Amino acid sequence: MAEKNYIQMLVEEIHSAAVATIGSDGHPQIRTIDMMLWDEKGVYFLTAKGKAFYSQLMSQGFIALSAVKDKKSVSLRGKIQNIGSEKLGEIFEKNTYMQKIYPGDTRSALEVFRLYEAEGEYFDISDPSRVVREGITIGQPKPTESGYFVGNQCIGCKLCYSVCPQKCIDISGVPVIIDQNRCLRCGRCAQICPKQTIEKRG
Repeated sequence: MAEKNYIQMLVEEIHSAAVATIGSDGHPQIRTIDMMLWDEKGVYFLTAKGKAFYSQLMSQGFIALSAVKDKKSVSLRGKIQNIGSEKLGEIFEKNTYMQKIYPGDTRSALEVFRLYEAEGEYFDISDPSRVVREGITIGQPKPTESGYFVGNQCIGCKLCYSVCPQKCIDISGVPVIIDQNRCLRCGRCAQICPKQTIEKRG
């Protein structure tokens, strides 16, 4: 599935996401925020200017979010920008329940934020015997390679395959290759490798 389809799923199908920032005490804080719109520039959400969440967004300029529905999840972490009242009318038109929460001119308490540069992943365990994991990016973030990777010292012993819950390791060649789109990242392969040549990245 294309990246834009995962973003569309986040906004239109899942809609509500747990969003993390850092509180004034230096610890993570999470709250549920509705993802209101999406386009080629990013994902849009809003909050009231009087909230602590607003202050954190303004001072930190960065969030992490995770949204789950029917054993499918979308997670993103990246940069945000305040775009004021831009898109506010469109948000209220598309998300009509907001008109009852902030009727009339009370919507002036709100400002819109755009997640414009981010990376993350789509993770699907709806078929437990065959999980799906795919990377997602918004904008042009610096890519981060993550997962378990097999080094050149691999001897092809296949012990890693024997302990892999998803059997997502191609053992037809040496070094063997881990399918990153199906890997659970449990680390069992790295633990059993006699050459300790399986590296965790990210």
